[in-house]
Amino acid sequence: MADRVRTREREAEAEDAGARLYEPQIYDYAVQEMDRALNGRIVVKATERFWDMHRQANSKRYLSPFEPELQNTATQSWEAFLQVFPERSGRHRHQGGLIIFILEGVGHTVIDGVRHEWEAGDLMLLKMRPGGVEHQHFNHDPEKPAKWIAMMYLPFYDYGGSEITQLENSPLFDKWMVKVAEREAQMAPAGGVKRARNAK
Repeated sequence: MADRVRTREREAEAEDAGARLYEPQIYDYAVQEMDRALNGRIVVKATERFWDMHRQANSKRYLSPFEPELQNTATQSWEAFLQVFPERSGRHRHQGGLIIFILEGVGHTVIDGVRHEWEAGDLMLLKMRPGGVEHQHFNHDPEKPAKWIAMMYLPFYDYGGSEITQLENSPLFDKWMVKVAEREAQMAPAGGVKRARNAK
């Protein structure tokens, strides 16, 4: 009987001391997502998006929860981007779950050491597997860059671990970085360049 009294006293203390009024934020999140689905932006214009040069290729993102300008779209569950590369992409590894539709060009992709040929109009899938999928894309026509749109369902991506490891840069990225360095060197004051060299 004494043990029951002590238990009740402890429960009462827990209710009175250190308690707070809590309205779970998931309620607000659910309301925001419903509002997004009903009233969010339906069309994302190509002219509104930027080309992003990165280690894998040159891309233009149309859907992404990570882009400030895309926070008002009708869905935030997808990453969708256009990608262009004249020679080959970078080589990287992630958990897969990617759908790639080829818009222009002829080429092949090496996935975990296996070569897969593709051309405009084809659909390519990157499977999901533990440890990630290593892949690199190659364009066969030096006169015409390959172009595709890729889509990833982010809940699958998150479930797979959200890991991306860049193993090799795209030649396009390396050439672009050389141009950036040259422009910065031209814009730098002569004294600043000398100081930088002396600092070495």
